[in-house]
Amino acid sequence: MVATRVPLRMIVLVNAMIPLPGEKPGDWWGATGALEARLAADEDAGRSTDFDVERHFLHDVPEDVQARMFTQSPPREPADTPFAQPCEFERWPDIPVRVLVGTDDRFFPAEFQRRVAMDRLAVDVDEIEAGHLVALSNPTALGRPARRLPRRGLSRDSAGHPRLSSTRCPSRPSLICALGSAA
Repeated sequence: MVATRVPLRMIVLVNAMIPLPGEKPGDWWGATGALEARLAADEDAGRSTDFDVERHFLHDVPEDVQARMFTQSPPREPADTPFAQPCEFERWPDIPVRVLVGTDDRFFPAEFQRRVAMDRLAVDVDEIEAGHLVALSNPTALGRPARRLPRRGLSRDSAGHPRLSSTRCPSRPSLICALGSAA
């Protein structure tokens, strides 16, 4: 994890697969119920439950952006190797973690992401009007929450950095939460 090598003030996860220490990304799907959440959201919305790149990833990406995506290089399938390797960290670092969720993410539905963020990081999510590919569909909205630093509810030291303390999350003993005193 880069946070062990580079001093960071915050980690921002966007429509993310939030791993547990040592978890293989390939195991994440079953452990979180990601597929079941997507299928249920598709059924609730009256969409086909068959995975489709256009329906689940590109539905809100502007056509001109899509045209550039597919003319620059042919799309590739993801490599299997990263999904078989465990996440090599013992705990999340003692810095604030923000989770940004696209309200119209059809691949990782917002309610699913909200549950995973609470279960694995004990944090609430911030929402962005966008689908799964936020950086392509709504980059302006993506930049707004990142500028609202530090995370609300944390007190700051004289340099403006969040004042943090570490504690074990009661629901996940293997997880360290970054907590701050109320402002």
